[in-house]
Amino acid sequence: MRRCIYLLISVFIAVIMVACEEIIDVNLKVGDPKYVIDADLTSLSSEQVIRVTQTVPFNADIPSKPIENALVTVSDSRGRVFNFAYQGQGYYTVQNLALRKNITYNLSVNIDNELFEATSKLEDLVAIDSLGVIQETIFNEPYYFVLFKFNDPMDHPNYYRYSISVNGGPFRFSSAFSDKFNDGLLVTHQIANSDNSLAIGDSVVVRRQCISKEVYDYWNEIQFANPGNASPSNPKSNISNGAFGYFSTTATKEYGVRIQLL
Repeated sequence: MRRCIYLLISVFIAVIMVACEEIIDVNLKVGDPKYVIDADLTSLSSEQVIRVTQTVPFNADIPSKPIENALVTVSDSRGRVFNFAYQGQGYYTVQNLALRKNITYNLSVNIDNELFEATSKLEDLVAIDSLGVIQETIFNEPYYFVLFKFNDPMDHPNYYRYSISVNGGPFRFSSAFSDKFNDGLLVTHQIANSDNSLAIGDSVVVRRQCISKEVYDYWNEIQFANPGNASPSNPKSNISNGAFGYFSTTATKEYGVRIQLL
């Protein structure tokens, strides 16, 4: 009798396993494609780059679709117009756009008669007082940060964005700051790469940008986005007509340091 019971249990488990292997088709919703405009113009060079792409379904073979037929222009408050030329893979460039402070710049991107526009004004560069490297011990592990100290201008809202390149790699966003709680004070910013993996011997270049509030809001949403959210929202863009991305003209400076034993 006991043997018959064991046999029935085994058959029952086998039936469950077969049922669990049944393929279930999930009807996934695919949103309408959106244009993405990455227009980060800096004072580092007169050569400027703007990328125009389109979103694709999450299961596509490519991360985004380059847009080849856009008309990309930037004009300024002095009446000058800069026409960007297509270079491939969604990149558009111009060679003679040197940013000037206190000048307002207007972006226009026309894609099949859909117009996307944005405005940005170049803010003054806030100089730093000192630059260094600091080590902090967290859970008995050493972590290294590039340290910026400077006096924040009083009675003026200021916003800062940092990107970091490690050992000659590409620049990647690190962090964004507001002076909401330290306006006019001596400020300290600690900068590291996204996974806090800086190590002794690393050569680091930090790109520091003084940005507008709209651009700060964009990057602040990114840095505080919850990766566990099943339906993360896209950061609010300062570009019109529902485009993703952002338009920014910034006073920018790069600082190089090497992580060394203290």
